[in-house]
Amino acid sequence: MSVPFVDLKAQHAEVASEVDAGLAEVFARTAFIGGPAVGRFEEAFAAYIGVQHCVGVGNGTDALELAYRAVGVRPGGEVIIPANTFIATAEAVSRIGAVPVPVEVDPVHLLMDPEAVRAAVGPRTQAIVPVHLFGQVAPMAQITAIAQAAGVPLVEDAAQAQGARQDGRAAGTFGVVAGTSFYPGKNLGAAGDAGGVLTDDADVARTVRVLSAHGSPRKYEHELIGVNSRLDTVQAVVLEAKLRRLDTWNAARRAAADRYAQLLADVPGVTVPTSAAGNEDIWHLYVVQVDDRDRVLAELGAAGIGVGIHYPTPVHLTQAYAGLGLARGAFPVTEAAADRILSLPMFPHLTADQQEQVVTALAAALSGRTASPPHPVTR
Repeated sequence: MSVPFVDLKAQHAEVASEVDAGLAEVFARTAFIGGPAVGRFEEAFAAYIGVQHCVGVGNGTDALELAYRAVGVRPGGEVIIPANTFIATAEAVSRIGAVPVPVEVDPVHLLMDPEAVRAAVGPRTQAIVPVHLFGQVAPMAQITAIAQAAGVPLVEDAAQAQGARQDGRAAGTFGVVAGTSFYPGKNLGAAGDAGGVLTDDADVARTVRVLSAHGSPRKYEHELIGVNSRLDTVQAVVLEAKLRRLDTWNAARRAAADRYAQLLADVPGVTVPTSAAGNEDIWHLYVVQVDDRDRVLAELGAAGIGVGIHYPTPVHLTQAYAGLGLARGAFPVTEAAADRILSLPMFPHLTADQQEQVVTALAAALSGRTASPPHPVTR
């Protein structure tokens, strides 16, 4: 039997009755834009993260752009981002007319290296953007100290970290503002595109809300040149139902990550991920490292195992960002990892049997022969 990379059908089965009831309310009220479900979800998610304000927007990329704009990022400014991230972190900078400045990541967790941040801060720096990648929390104590010393706002990219914590504090609460994504495959995923901006700053929240509605605080009054990026009411219904289960689902991901670590302990040729001290990671992705990755990827696919690469080409080496002038060799850690990383199936409903099947196939691919099943773990 095949093992999917993610199983959204199992997630939906848990919330289907609540979603159906919520959608019936939306259509009965014809509350399609900014209906009651949007306000309820924004309030509930803000409380869950531990911030005063959540502003729902159309997607995670818009969330970052609006967050950047709200803290003062302007055309020509520089925004420091990790070299190892999804392109949206940089894309949202470019859409403003500012310049993304990638910096190197640490070799263990592949998260933003604080010393690289320190070296990159300059007179044109308008924001520092740690990315909580794969469901981990970046090293926030050091990065926060650097931002405060430089007088530069900290904007968190928390698109993959809904519920992750560091020293008891939730991702999305360290900076002035944070952007997150509710893309369907996220730990808290909608049934389409959706995103949110998180902050304790009432002025920042108001600015984001105005920007996201054509720069308009009230109908036909336009203070700013904004965009049309509002959280859809249908998506709010789905997110409201899933939020009630997020802690349970994140706990299931942690159990699956522990099980992978046990199963892979005796498999040669694979580097397993670990959590940084103080982190309570939520394992949005379970990313291992292997040699000859592309061959291993193909063999796992042939064996019916859903796998992915997050991400095969670092931002600075994409055609879109050739203009940065950063050739291969600019960020050796990021580039070496991009050639070795492999994302294994990870979702709340992943079973022990499925994980054993994944590890058996991975061991076979790494050894070049049919491998014996791994030792089963205690269920």
